[in-house]
This record gives sequence, C-alpha cells and structure tokens, in this order.
Amino acid sequence: MFDPTTLFIIGLFLLVACGVVVGEVFTHFGQAALVGQLLVGIVLGPTLLGPALGLATVTPEFAGLQTLATFFILLMAGLGVSPEQLRATGVPSVLLGVAMFFVPFLTAAGVVHVLFPSFTGEIDLFVAVSVSITALPVLGVMLREFDLLETQFGSTLLSAAVVNELCAVTAFAVLLRVSSGGGNPWSAAALSVGTVLLFLGTVLAAYLLLRLLTSRPIWKRWVQGFRTSWNSRESGLALLIVVGLGAALYSSYLGLTFIIGAFYAGLLITPEVTGVKTHRAISFVFDAVTWGFFIPLFFVLAGYGTNFRDLGGVVILAAFVGLVVYAVAVKFLVGAGVALSLRWSPDEAFSAGFLVTSQGTVGLAMAVILLQSGVFTTQMFTIAAGAGLITTIVAPIGARPFVRAMKAARHRARHAYQPPPPEWVGTVYLPPGPERERPELPPTGR
Repeated sequence: MFDPTTLFIIGLFLLVACGVVVGEVFTHFGQAALVGQLLVGIVLGPTLLGPALGLATVTPEFAGLQTLATFFILLMAGLGVSPEQLRATGVPSVLLGVAMFFVPFLTAAGVVHVLFPSFTGEIDLFVAVSVSITALPVLGVMLREFDLLETQFGSTLLSAAVVNELCAVTAFAVLLRVSSGGGNPWSAAALSVGTVLLFLGTVLAAYLLLRLLTSRPIWKRWVQGFRTSWNSRESGLALLIVVGLGAALYSSYLGLTFIIGAFYAGLLITPEVTGVKTHRAISFVFDAVTWGFFIPLFFVLAGYGTNFRDLGGVVILAAFVGLVVYAVAVKFLVGAGVALSLRWSPDEAFSAGFLVTSQGTVGLAMAVILLQSGVFTTQMFTIAAGAGLITTIVAPIGARPFVRAMKAARHRARHAYQPPPPEWVGTVYLPPGPERERPELPPTGR
C-alpha cells in the first residue's frame, strides 16, 4: 500500500504525462492541444477510469495545483498584452464584452427554468451567470496556440473577455450577497459595482504612475542599478510572481476573483518598466514553465473535476445537452454578430464567435464556491461545470477553420502586388505599372 505522498506523485505523473502526450497527438490532427488534455481529464477522472485508478475525487493537493495553474496562465496572458494594445481596442472590446455577458445572461435564466423546472429562481440565475462567462485564461491559451495573442484581433478579444468577466463577477457577487441574506439587493448591487470601480481605478493609477516614472531618466538609472546590485538568481521572475500574487490578493480582498488581479499584474509589467532585455528573459522562463507544466495540468484537472455520472437519467441528460447547445449558440451569435457590426471580416467574426464560447475557469470556480456553500447540489455542480467543459472543447475546434482562412487572407493581402510610385525623370512623367514602357528622352547633347 502506497503512502499519500506516493499516491499524489503517481496521480500527478499520470495526469501530466497523459495530458502532454495526448495534447501533442491532437495537434497533429489539426486540433488545439487543450482539447486532448480536457478529454484526458474526463477519461482519467470519476466519469470513466477514475474509480478503478483511485483518482475518483479531486484531492486538496490537486485543487491547490489547479488554483496555482490558473494564476500562472492569467499572469502569462497579461504579459503577452501591452496596455497600449488594450487601449487601442477601445470601444469595440467594451461593446463586445458587455454584449457577450448581458445577452446570454438575460435570456439564460428562462432557458434554464424551462430545461430544469425543479430548479429555483435563484439557481436559474446562478447557472445563467456561469454560462454567460468567457474564460479569460482559456481564451489566452487558445489565442497563443493560434499565434494571435499579440495581434489587434487577439487584444480586442482579451479586452472583451476582461469586461465580460468583470460583469460576471459583479453579477455573481450580487447574487451571492442576496442569496446569503445580505439585505437589500440594490445595496448589494451598488456595493459590488463600487468594488469593481475601486479595483479598476487602482489599476489605472498604477499604470499612469508607471508611465510617468518610465519617462524619467532617474527611474531608468534606478532600474539599472537595482538589476546590477541584486544577487539572487532569476530575480525578475521572482519579483513578477510576487507582484502577481499581491495583485491577486488585492482583487480577492475586494471580493473579486483572484484571476483578475493576476491578469492585470502581468499587463502592467511592460518592457518599459523592466527593460526590454529583462522583460524578454522573464517572459521566456515564465512561458516555458507555464506551457511545459501548468497549462497541460490545468486542462487535465478541468476535465478530471467533472463527473458526468451525476447526470443520471435520459431526461436530465437531454436537458444538459440542450443547455450546452444554447450556451454555444448564444455566445457564438452574439460574438460574431457584434464583430460583423464592427465591420470585421466574416472569417474574423466567426473565429471570434467560436473563441468566446469557452467558459472554463471562472465558471468552474463559481460552481465550486456554490457547491461548498450548499447552494449547489453535486448534480447542479456537474451541470454548470460540465457545460463549461464542453464549450471549452468546442471553442477551438469550431474556430480553427476560420482562423486558418483569416490568416490566409491576411497573408494574401500582405503579399499582394503594389504598383511602384510615380517617377519623374528630368521633366518626363513615368506613370506606375510594369506594362508601361519608359519613353525615350530627347538627346542632351552630351
């Protein structure tokens, strides 16, 4: 009989090894690696082989690793986007983010009530919030896998996901306060909105302060002196993690999810603040650790934590399928519709429509909170978490052909023929175009 530590190492080895191998196999079939990793979690979890392997439940150790992996993924997503990119997306990302939350949320409660008539109105609203979320860390990973993270398209979607999650977190906080007997719902709503504004104001103040400091020569001299006097190895990476953890603690203290703080911490660590060479070195090490370990582990654990056996009979299973179809369809239609209204190309709009359907981490974290507080039963948890899991699998599969077409169109536009500019030779005008012959000039007498 193995001791608990050995069992934990065995379980970790199985999850990470299978996730890495199967994820790589899926990439050779033209799919994102995260799809294979999610399926590994389902197979090794309580839904299929978990009971036989002794992996039927998510232990506290694995839950802690999942939280840590979420933190690393969000910090990595923030490092890949600059504040200038987010600012450049402007109104389009705000419109997309607000629409991606409120349209599904305002319609989902009625859909949930029809599909699950035994649920109370309170449960309907909580499930509606969970299916209205666009998972920021999952979106960041998909954009990185599709090599779109550092593009205007990727920045717009990430900004929209931030807006979406802020709306979702605020709505969740209001519902949680009301359900726990927190008094007047209008007071709870005002308090939650004020908390979000306080957090965003703090981030904006930090950003403006950093911009002011980086424009001063004394700041550059101080950063250079700090780098040369610090003797610990990989100090930049260590300080990045400290800053990220501090921001995550601050957002959690305000009642927001910690992943919002982690994302903004990465966003504020720019090459101007740390220096281009240091920022490149930090990003290289951080990406290697995150992609090599935390990302495969995160998606495997996401599948591993869902037990589809709890869905039971045909009626509840059919209702669950209906909820998943609705969640994918409404997010796709809203995302693609807003993108088309902003005059994006059809390929860009359909890519965005599929990419924003993934629910992933925040919805799962909310479901865990509701399960632990007694608001959700295990069946309700499986319905909410399972819907998020399946939408996360569908998102990259649906988006891939449109992403390919979008990249191909951009490649053709970039390499399209550009006629040479007009040219003047002496006093004779040579119009552009290869088909025009150069006119013969009169002799000069030389």
